[in-house]
Amino acid sequence: MARPRDRKRPMSEINVVPYIDVMLVLLVIFMITAPLLTQGVKVDLPKTDAEVVDTTTSDPLVVSVTVEGDYYLNYGEDQDSPVTTEDLVNRVSALLRHRPNMQVLVKGDRSVPYGDVVLAMALLQKSGAESVGLITDPPENPRQ
Repeated sequence: MARPRDRKRPMSEINVVPYIDVMLVLLVIFMITAPLLTQGVKVDLPKTDAEVVDTTTSDPLVVSVTVEGDYYLNYGEDQDSPVTTEDLVNRVSALLRHRPNMQVLVKGDRSVPYGDVVLAMALLQKSGAESVGLITDPPENPRQ
């Protein structure tokens, strides 16, 4: 019985199927881990109709104010530990000197006294922030 001639592949052909398998596995890994990378302090934001802030140019500097009156920064080391007012001013000043057009936002818990949010805004102004925005959650029922 005659065997068909074994055709040898030229060296220029590369089998890409294993590479596609690896890319699909990496895609699944990144899709699973991306939501877990979001860090921050749990704050119950007030709900209000407001325009969406454009954060596509760069990551904004966010100062979170908790019910206990603690301040947290989303930049630098140990983002899960509160910072003192002096540290807040010094760190924000240094960051704004390095990136002067950085957007500065305050994220205050719904139950935070108004004075604590205003103090955070005053400290940010003292640090050199020209304008400060407030972060809110959209209302659950927009017709109300």
